[in-house]
Amino acid sequence: MRPVIALLSDFGTKDHYAGTMKGVILGICPEASLVDITHGIAAHDVLEGALQLAASYRYFPAGTVFLAVVDPGVGSARRGLAAEAGDYRFVAPDNGVLTEVLRETPPRRVVELSERRYARPTVTRTFEGRDRFAPAAAWLAKGTQLSALGRAVTDFHRLDVPVPELTPTALRGAVLAIDRFGNLVTNIDRKTFEAFAKPGEFRILAGGEPVGRLVSTYAEIQPDEVCALFGSSDHLELAANAVSAADRLGLARYAVVEIRRDQAQGSGLKAQGRAP
Repeated sequence: MRPVIALLSDFGTKDHYAGTMKGVILGICPEASLVDITHGIAAHDVLEGALQLAASYRYFPAGTVFLAVVDPGVGSARRGLAAEAGDYRFVAPDNGVLTEVLRETPPRRVVELSERRYARPTVTRTFEGRDRFAPAAAWLAKGTQLSALGRAVTDFHRLDVPVPELTPTALRGAVLAIDRFGNLVTNIDRKTFEAFAKPGEFRILAGGEPVGRLVSTYAEIQPDEVCALFGSSDHLELAANAVSAADRLGLARYAVVEIRRDQAQGSGLKAQGRAP
């Protein structure tokens, strides 16, 4: 099987940046298959990059090398890293973009990209994606051992990503992402939700306001509703029918979403607590 390198960045597609990284990769490892996860991460949004990478990496073939370049600190003293976790390897700046991946799959080894032979001869201070990270990913795909890229490190940076808080009567989470459809994706995963909320005995609030039913699919949402469901990442989302739930609710990242444990009172609350 040809080696696979999957790319994620905030470079967009208007400029040459993503394409230039691919050119560097193919110059070193011409047999590589290149896959774009996304280049549409909001500029400098490391948390969004971390979430998108964590949502996608496990669906790639074993052995895939992931190149994640969301790098507001380009040219600074922050390090470049390569990591081996599970069946995959990752190349990224040391700014937390690997936080969620390495939380789910603890790394066997993380190294600093300090061995110059695996970078371009000249490393600029403005495009390390091209000069440092892309070559490192290409050499890994070509068969170079992770340990050859530099010294091992254990003090890599991690983002402080909010986690759900549990009280006797409430499961309190937060919106972490808003997708292009306007769905509000929270940090409440299905397992945590189902361990807390019994059918017919909970209600959902977003930004302090009630949210409609818990449904199984977007198609079940009526035109005038905002409902909750578990999306493709198996995290609780708030969604509307063919419009942006974020706009309809007026909410943004870090908005509080609560699951309150209440005894059902009437058919409305029972419908709201219907499990998918």
